[in-house]
Amino acid sequence: MRMLRFLALPLLLAGVLLVAGCGGGGSQSVPNDAVAVVSGTPITKLQFASLVASAKASYAARKTPFPKAGTAAYKSLQDQAITYLVQESELELQAKTMGIVITDKDVQTRLTQIKKQYFGGSETKYQAQLKAQGLTETELLRELKAQILSEKLYAKVTAPVKVSDAQVAAYYALHKSTYSTAASRTVRHILVNNKALADQLETQLKNGASFAVLAKKYSKDPGSAAKGGKLTVTKGQTVPQFDKAAFSLKTGQISPPVHSQYGWHIIQALTAVTAAKVTPLTSVQNSIRTQLLQSKKTTTMTNWVNGVKKSYAKKVAFQAGYT
Repeated sequence: MRMLRFLALPLLLAGVLLVAGCGGGGSQSVPNDAVAVVSGTPITKLQFASLVASAKASYAARKTPFPKAGTAAYKSLQDQAITYLVQESELELQAKTMGIVITDKDVQTRLTQIKKQYFGGSETKYQAQLKAQGLTETELLRELKAQILSEKLYAKVTAPVKVSDAQVAAYYALHKSTYSTAASRTVRHILVNNKALADQLETQLKNGASFAVLAKKYSKDPGSAAKGGKLTVTKGQTVPQFDKAAFSLKTGQISPPVHSQYGWHIIQALTAVTAAKVTPLTSVQNSIRTQLLQSKKTTTMTNWVNGVKKSYAKKVAFQAGYT
């Protein structure tokens, strides 16, 4: 959005408005000083110009060239501005029917919070930020009003959304692997290209040779060779032949050469197997509920905004050149 970077986006609505199309097709007349009319409420050319000017200031702050009038890029920006203003108007009108009213006191309270949070209450720093972004306080207050409206709409529309214990349990059952930790153990191994060398190394190990020394000298596994062949493996995450041998050995036992697609392995189990664990539902049910609740609220809000757009589709008329 174009407004101050220290402002949070108006919850879900910002994203919804960007993807929702701009309806229109009403037969109502549009005053000369307006770019559009939404159910009898005009959107003035001054509002449009103010929005474009803010966008221009934002481009300047980023040191990015602003699209020139008449270009496709400028037309795209104009379309986005009109869409935003029309849908902002639709939401304001819809909010009134729901008993949601944003007072000047609400806006001033929010502005005071912002000054305190981001500028330590310094009016000088606040004014400097406005100037840096090419904004007037009037524009900021308008944006704050839209932000508060978004929050109140979101709260009211999504208030009935609930997630049952059964839904939480069903999600947990479906994604149980997410909450599980497979068995693991620490081993060391030597990987070579041919069985003849593997057999020679096995003989040396049986005669008391140092596993770590041989691994550093002969193993072609770059991840473990420098560590004397040592690594921690998780059951099911290595090739089947290696996995089977690594988890069937007794602690301290050395395997005969094991063949896999990578070559020949000699494996020694260094620790006992750490058993697989499953995090119980009771430990994660709150986080699951929060995740599902947010997802359902997002869907509910998206559907609601799309419904508002459809209900106003024939109540919007545009000035020539601003469709």
